[in-house]
Order: sequence, then structure tokens, then C-alpha cells
Amino acid sequence: MEIYLIRHTTPLVEKGICYGQSDLDVTETFAAEYKIIQSVLPDTILQVHSSPLKRCSLLAEKLFPAHTVNFNNDLKEINCGKWEMQSWDDIAQHEIDPWMNDFVNVQIPQGESYVDLYIRVKIAFDKIVATNTTCAVVAHGGVLRSILSYITNTALIDSFNQFKIHYGCVVKVAFNQGEYSHQFCSNITSTAETHKPKAF
Repeated sequence: MEIYLIRHTTPLVEKGICYGQSDLDVTETFAAEYKIIQSVLPDTILQVHSSPLKRCSLLAEKLFPAHTVNFNNDLKEINCGKWEMQSWDDIAQHEIDPWMNDFVNVQIPQGESYVDLYIRVKIAFDKIVATNTTCAVVAHGGVLRSILSYITNTALIDSFNQFKIHYGCVVKVAFNQGEYSHQFCSNITSTAETHKPKAF
């Protein structure tokens, strides 16, 4: 069984903005990014799972027009709560400092922690694996990073350095006799992402 993890294409949002579950559109580079993603996918995919957010649903439906896409809220990006669509530089220091010091365990105000994201994604991924079907998962950087951390037993605090996942990234996960392996099929290199705090 193979599972193809696919990160959405470049979202339409100003640089320096915090976003998680905000329902963003995609940029004009969508068509070019889509073609690269499509070129590395096999024709053996039987099921498609996706975050329902537009930047994922558009890609899932474009890549797999003959499939019924299974939309799953547990595949959404981290909930940034009170910080959604705020400039990182405008978030009050007393709010952001505790999270910056322990982003794995500290919840964003009115939102989630990285552990919260990881737990719901792990449950969703286990259900997908249980179908024993070659499939695709179209989701977000945080979701893909959570899955890769899970299958490799990587500590969440190390996951950003361990897994460089650009927009349009495709990772093939194989599950054989109870063991996971993974390989990057495509990882479009672009300029450094600027939708995160400067410290990351």
C-alpha cells in the first residue's frame, strides 16, 4: 500500500500573515505547480482524502477528477485561533512569547497547539491506513509534517528541521508488513516562506 502526501500549492495571502484554518484561495502559479505535482503521481491511486479548505480542495479535485474526494476536517491545518489573519509582527508579545518558547505544547489563544494538531492528524491517518488502499492525501504543511513525524518517530520539536516541505511537495509513504518508509517525489524549491514568525 502506498499513500501519497501532497501539500497544497502557494496560497493567496500577504507575506508575514499568520494563517491556519483561514480559507484562502490559491495564486496564479497554481497551474504550473499543479503540473509538477501531477507529473509524479501514479495512476494507481484509488482513494483521495483532503482537507476541505479551498487551497486543498481545488487541488484534490483538479488532480483526481474521476474520484470522489473524501473531505476530512481532521486534515485541516492547525487552528491559529485569535491570531488567524493577523500579521505576526502585530501579535502582542505577552501572547506570542509563551507559544514561541514551547510551540509544541502551548495552545495558540482560542486555537490549537502542535500536539493538538498531531493527535487529530494521527487518528485520521491511522483510519486511512486501515483501508489498505493506495490513496492520496491532500493537506497542509503542518498535517504532512505531523504524519512524517508519526511514522518516523521524530520529536515534534525537531520536525521543522527534519522535514522541509514546500508548497506542492509530494511524499510517497509505503506501508509494508507493519513498517513505514517514505521518499520525496517532488519538493518544489521556492523562496523562503514568510508566513511564520521570524524565529522559525
